[in-house]
Amino acid sequence: QVQLVESGGGLVQAGGSLRLSCATSGRTFRGDAMGWIRQAPGGEREHVAAMAWSGARIYYAGSVTGRFTISRDNAKNTVYLQMNSLKPEDTAVYYCAADINVAAYYLPASATDYDYWGQGTQVTVSS
Repeated sequence: QVQLVESGGGLVQAGGSLRLSCATSGRTFRGDAMGWIRQAPGGEREHVAAMAWSGARIYYAGSVTGRFTISRDNAKNTVYLQMNSLKPEDTAVYYCAADINVAAYYLPASATDYDYWGQGTQVTVSS
């Protein structure tokens, strides 16, 4: 059974930083593209960041470019999202997701491309 478990969310002041982690189990992490999607209350899902399993290609939404960094440790089956210079509009539930059995340089194009999702972790940024 594939499981993705996020951690690291919380309450932070504007300008602060958080690091989200997503630990995966139940399948080979290598071979899966990983990403982060967020959803604010009453808002639509936003595809925030993605990384090919090779690490060679990365995607960021324009709203987070220059502030967020996605990374992965294939030995630990874990993907991370470092979030700096946080803004109140970054407040959302953040989901980790996996697009499995893909080519080394493949990047998911949208949130609907992912096969498995975590339960989400709340990030709240106060002004």
